[in-house]
Amino acid sequence: MTRQDISVDNYRSTAGARAVQDRYRALLDLWPVANQQRTVPTRAGPTFVVSSGPEDAPAVLALQGSAANTARWLPQIVPWAQHLRIHAVDVIGEPGLSGPARPPMTSDAYARWLDDVMKGLGLTHASLIGVSRSGWIVTDYATRHPDRVTSLVLLAPGGIGRAKVGILLRSLLLSPFGGWGHRRLLRSVVGQPTVTDAGATPSPDPNGWQAQLPGLTMLIFQHFRQTRQKIPVLTNNTLRQLTMPVLAVVGGRDVIFDSRQTAHRLTHTAPQATIRFLPEARHVLPDQTGLVLDFLLTSNRPQYRASTTPHTSTLERYADR
Repeated sequence: MTRQDISVDNYRSTAGARAVQDRYRALLDLWPVANQQRTVPTRAGPTFVVSSGPEDAPAVLALQGSAANTARWLPQIVPWAQHLRIHAVDVIGEPGLSGPARPPMTSDAYARWLDDVMKGLGLTHASLIGVSRSGWIVTDYATRHPDRVTSLVLLAPGGIGRAKVGILLRSLLLSPFGGWGHRRLLRSVVGQPTVTDAGATPSPDPNGWQAQLPGLTMLIFQHFRQTRQKIPVLTNNTLRQLTMPVLAVVGGRDVIFDSRQTAHRLTHTAPQATIRFLPEARHVLPDQTGLVLDFLLTSNRPQYRASTTPHTSTLERYADR
């Protein structure tokens, strides 16, 4: 996709859009493993994808959350790409290099879009990773096409537990205060994580991308207009269509979604799910690189996928501690 092809529809100004896109392109140039960057045509517009890892390895589609792009996966890509074919997808309507479309979330439009992405990549099936709002996108897709989803990873997903209204009010109150307000809002979402993934081996940073990520995040908060669409809450009958292996990680202090309700509903509708509840984590979770990698490697083993016996849920009790 050329520089001229990038839409500025979802930004506050053309200059702001250019600042975000330039910083993002600079980070893409620092991608720490061999990769293929391409644009896949879909019915919802062009979709930018960064593919890394052995071409004959199990395929994984990784979708970032709202107000983010594929740079979100820089901390994970080195260990993951050693074993898996990771396709990092810029979700449409977000501050990446995909088209600006934001179809109704009450329709099947996102599922049809993701199906086009898979077909454009030549995939008949894949594991899916979704963060926050994209957790809803991949869950919705998996319930419609369970035969095409090898396994499902949900990181602080939307659409399962109820959305909290406090964060919207806080956003409205802090937005007029410019950079200071943006930093306060970001701190309320991120917090100071105290729970870490002991098995994590995050990507090394020989090219200096880690120093660039915070600047990109602040540029996005300053210049990008997030969607105001309400994420539909999936019904219990819909969630029961999740027959594939599922890993869900949620934070007990999530200010955006009711993580306790997310854990509770998945436990009862997808009994094979592995659920990790982190009591002190907020919406932006501490690093889960090792946990996700282990799950994806295990769930892509033929003997695991062929099993019809539900796996015991590893839900950590979310009653008050």
